[in-house]
Amino acid sequence: MDALLAPVRQFLHCDTPDEWIEVARDPANLPTLLIDHANCENKAALTAHSLVRRYCLPKGKRHLLPKLDFYRELDALPEKAQILGKRTMGEEARTVFDELERNELLVKMVRLIQEELHHFEQVLELMAARGIHYGAVNASRYARSLLQHVRTYEPAAIVDKMIIGAYIEARSCERFAKLAPHLDEELSRFYTSLLRSEARHYQDYLALAEQYAGEDISERVAFFGALEADLILTPDEQFRFHSGPPVRSDSGCTQ
Repeated sequence: MDALLAPVRQFLHCDTPDEWIEVARDPANLPTLLIDHANCENKAALTAHSLVRRYCLPKGKRHLLPKLDFYRELDALPEKAQILGKRTMGEEARTVFDELERNELLVKMVRLIQEELHHFEQVLELMAARGIHYGAVNASRYARSLLQHVRTYEPAAIVDKMIIGAYIEARSCERFAKLAPHLDEELSRFYTSLLRSEARHYQDYLALAEQYAGEDISERVAFFGALEADLILTPDEQFRFHSGPPVRSDSGCTQ
């Protein structure tokens, strides 16, 4: 476990504050934690899907890429770039997939989509077993604040998106590991089971950022690392999976 987490902690500029852990471990906040975790998994899949659409298809064909449900049924072996698998496809969809550029981004993102959707479904199952309704919660400031700093020209834009993706995945991994010992046995086991994939996702994103940049990106990585740490360390008005330590009021943390 330590060997898995050491590169993640070295990459991040700070640890999750104990104040956030204290709020996250409170059973009263478990519904919010799980609902937002589910949302994060779904958004991670959507983000990867949008990257495939934007960077692996000709501009005129992007709107034809199948939606996320396609990946739930896809029998794919991304490590071998067998993107179509055994699923029966209509001619139009098959033509779109024939035009996908078979590159490292496609392979890594398809695998990530499938894993994040699986995690999303696992969280929903845990919630259902605990009688927690999957309702709406507002998104945190976290990803939105990072994305505000994405440059508007290529390849700088995709490099920034990949670096941000790396920080989001690395933070998820670090937070799963730090929170797991404070949860009940089932949730602790589940969060621990996610560590390996989250650690790989951060490494995949970082490797893609380096590949697209074609030059040293350490300065840009450090820039986003400082931004990310500030979001994690400064008080947050709402409690979410990627929020900072919540601002407390007389009645407890703000939801």
